[in-house]
Amino acid sequence: MSHPHPELGTPPKLPRNGLRVVALGGLGEVGRNMTVLEHRGRLLVIDCGVLFPQEHQPGVDVILPDFSFIRDRLDDVAGIVLTHGHEDHIGGVPYLLRERPEIPVVGSRLTLGLLRAKLKEHRIEPTTVEVAEGDRRSLGSFDCEFVAVNHSIPDGLAVAVRTAAGTLLHTGDFKMDQFPLDDRITDLRAFARLGEEGVDLFLVDSTNAEVPGFTTSERDLAPAIETVFRTAPGRVIVSSFASHVHRIQQVLDAARAHKRKVAFVGRSMVRNMGIARELGYLNVPRGLVVDAKELEGLPDHKVTLVCTGSQGEPMAALSRMANRDHQIRIGEGDTILLASSLIPGNENAISRVINGLTRWGAKVVHQGNAKVHVSGHASAGELVYCYNIVRPRNVMPVHGEWRHLRANADLAIRTGIAPDRVVVADDGVVVDLIDGRAKVTGKVRAGYVYVDGASVGGVTEEALRDRVTLSQQGTVTVVALVDADTGELTEPPDFLARGFGTDEALFEGAVPAIERALAGAAAKGIGDAHELEQLMARALSQWVARKHRRNPLVIPVVIEA
Repeated sequence: MSHPHPELGTPPKLPRNGLRVVALGGLGEVGRNMTVLEHRGRLLVIDCGVLFPQEHQPGVDVILPDFSFIRDRLDDVAGIVLTHGHEDHIGGVPYLLRERPEIPVVGSRLTLGLLRAKLKEHRIEPTTVEVAEGDRRSLGSFDCEFVAVNHSIPDGLAVAVRTAAGTLLHTGDFKMDQFPLDDRITDLRAFARLGEEGVDLFLVDSTNAEVPGFTTSERDLAPAIETVFRTAPGRVIVSSFASHVHRIQQVLDAARAHKRKVAFVGRSMVRNMGIARELGYLNVPRGLVVDAKELEGLPDHKVTLVCTGSQGEPMAALSRMANRDHQIRIGEGDTILLASSLIPGNENAISRVINGLTRWGAKVVHQGNAKVHVSGHASAGELVYCYNIVRPRNVMPVHGEWRHLRANADLAIRTGIAPDRVVVADDGVVVDLIDGRAKVTGKVRAGYVYVDGASVGGVTEEALRDRVTLSQQGTVTVVALVDADTGELTEPPDFLARGFGTDEALFEGAVPAIERALAGAAAKGIGDAHELEQLMARALSQWVARKHRRNPLVIPVVIEA
């Protein structure tokens, strides 16, 4: 098994007979998926998604891949191929197209429909190329064939990329549900045909590689959802991903069977379901879906609301309902159905929402106490099945945390693929396919780019550490009037503290420590205000740590008298 190393340097120039693969996101994490292929001077981007922030990244809206690797070569990008319409695969496209709007974007009908609505908000008119399973398109030096795959959103595609260096097959996100709601199964016949032709590098979804067996079919959820609608005494409020068309279809079918009206709540839910309905991916019987205001006159047992917020996002509709910060007031008799999987890292946020909803009297049905969700990703049995069908020459697990990538690699090896032909890489690691072998040859920059409001890339790791410190440890501002000649305090410093209580004498004991720091600076001939501020901040930080066992953000201000 091939592994990346921290000492990797800049990769060598790619030989003409080589294919370079660089993941700028999606390796070692669930989200931010973006893979760049290079061949004969041209680039092809597969997916460009976002990662959602965790609690240690306060104030961040989304996290983008770092485009530095391709920024100086945007004219060489032959296209952006999208495997499906989830945010972690298309959410970064508007930010990439800001830098070169003319890049063709290739995807299925629903994927492009969701993307166009997103780009409209960014005021970008894209150049799009709609494809379906079985289609082939030439993009620069890349010959792309698209293969149907089943996932938790309709119209998912795998992509086979033929080049003079060999053939690469990228599964995208997929599973092998044999009874999907839309009857569109993963095309294993195409996988087998490509395997017979020869797949030189197989990029495989790793998210469920640790899960034994086969992923449950979407149809198996129908009884649990039907039970919720049959037994709920009042309103049913369903929270789901705004792109999970299949799950919403099941909810609509259950609501219709129990003679309930349905309203969509939340901007992204209203927008995405409108697109899915318009394009024919969502079957909505006449009169079933109404505006939320029309539900106000109906009895509770005739009402269903479908909203966002299943991951505990603070600004989503469900979180605001739990916090009593929404026009929809949760109360006794309400049943909340969380119809989405738990994304790693969101456990605490989801738990807070469940507790908040329960506090107001609602019954909360979720993945932990009912069979109301199945994964959209292939489990270990399905992955092994694919390896045995495709028989690739080299394998590179993608899309998953490190434990998922390694589990997937182990599955590939167990099917007979040589360990030295299985590449477990990290974001930014360069993998070159040359003469039929995939090897790690270097590393490029692939860090996090934070979107904070209108700022893209302006927030640094240091700024995030400051935000966390502010939220957990508080802040102390010290203003000192210093004699420019002697370096001594001309009067006691002023302290302004937040997060420490209201005792004005709390920091009086720090004055001697500050005086000693200033005296030491004067003895060394240090008189620059900035240097004095740094010394004063260090002295105050050390004193607070000893006295109060806290590590606040210290803001020093020196005024020369």
